[in-house]
Order: sequence, then C-alpha cells, then structure tokens
Amino acid sequence: MGQKVSPTGYRTGIMLDWQSTWYAGKQEFSDLLVEDFNIRKYIMEYINKRVKQGRPGIASIRIERTREKVVVYIYSARVGVIIGKKGQEIDKLTKELEDITHRHIEIKTMEVARPEVDAQLVAEDVADQLEKRQSFRRCMKRAIEQTMEAGAKGIRIQMSGRLGGAEMARCETAMEGSIPLSTLRAKIDYGFTEAKSAQGHIGIKVWINNGDYLDDEGDSNAANAQKSKVSKKPARKSQG
Repeated sequence: MGQKVSPTGYRTGIMLDWQSTWYAGKQEFSDLLVEDFNIRKYIMEYINKRVKQGRPGIASIRIERTREKVVVYIYSARVGVIIGKKGQEIDKLTKELEDITHRHIEIKTMEVARPEVDAQLVAEDVADQLEKRQSFRRCMKRAIEQTMEAGAKGIRIQMSGRLGGAEMARCETAMEGSIPLSTLRAKIDYGFTEAKSAQGHIGIKVWINNGDYLDDEGDSNAANAQKSKVSKKPARKSQG
C-alpha cells in the first residue's frame, strides 16, 4: 500500500486539512479548481525568477475563498525573499494575480520554523546540492543526519535518474528510523521535486515521520474526556 498511495492524499480529510478550502456548486467547481492550480503555478514561477541563488524554499501554498476575496497562504523558510524590500515583491505579485483571476486577492506569508523536518524543503535542499554537482550519496546522508538530529522519528529519501552521470537511469533509496505509511495517525510528511543536472532531471522523493497525532493530542483529549465523563450514580445502600 505504501508504494501505491500518496501519504498526503491518503490522510487528507482524516488527519490532514485540504490545501484548498472553499465550497462551490457543480458548475463553478471545475473553473475554481483550475484557477487554484494556475495561482499556485504562477506563484512558483514568479518567485523562482526572482531568487538569485538556490530555491525559494516554498513548503506549500494554501488557498481559502470567500465571496469577497481569495486568501493565499505561502509557507516558506525564506519569507524575506518573497516579501522583498518594503513589501514591493508581494504587492507586485498580488496585483498580477488579481489581473489574472479578476478577483480581490490577499497574500499572507507564513514562516516555516523547522525546515529540517519539512519533506518538501528537505527535497529542495537535496536538489540544490545535486545541481551544484555534489555526490548524491553524500547529499542523502547529510539530509538524513540533519532531519534525525532535528527530532524526526524517521526519514526515507528516494532518487531516480542518471545518478552520478551514469548512462543508464536507476533508483537509489536511503532510510533511517521508521516510516509507517499505512498508519493513518502517523504524521507522515511527503515532498517531491526535480533537480536539473547536466545529464538530465533527477526526481527526489522524501518521506518524513514526525511522530504520532495521538501523542500530541492524547493528553488534552484525555483531560477533556475526563471532564465530560458522566459521573456514575452512587450505589443504593441496602436497607435493613
């Protein structure tokens, strides 16, 4: 099951929230879905063009819609690059998105506090190293060490392509800790990106286990359960 199902899609609606939060009827749904895709694509292309060195470090883009406006949340480890000097870049991006969608758009940047345990950011960091002609085994080893030191329960990295400049493409995997892909309550973060090397594109997949949802919520849930527990009626004393 772990090889066939995306861990993000597998948990959406159960343990994870949707990346797009809105409601629409049958006639509008397809148009809004395509519009969300175009917004994400345009934001990625816009920021990539303006980053002089490395990648923008965007972990995810979440979209919320109301009748009045569209709110776009950009989660990134390099918020300063997106905002620009005195907010010039973010204002320009907002105006261009409004011209494309013909809607009122509000962009909010959210900083990722721990990029070492975010699968998408780890994948992009590995891709940066590969594009700088680093050894793919060294890149995997370095990423695994940093993630495990940051407190992750497990990590798995898979690379596919002409690794090390070989003539034939192959797949290499490195793993440390546990990655329970079929356990829905496990916090499995998944990221994918491509590194553009001289020999061709190299696909990079990263799975990171950040623990268990029940471990974080267990104490509070147990306390709430105790508070709302119906008190048992005292046993009747036998008379006589």
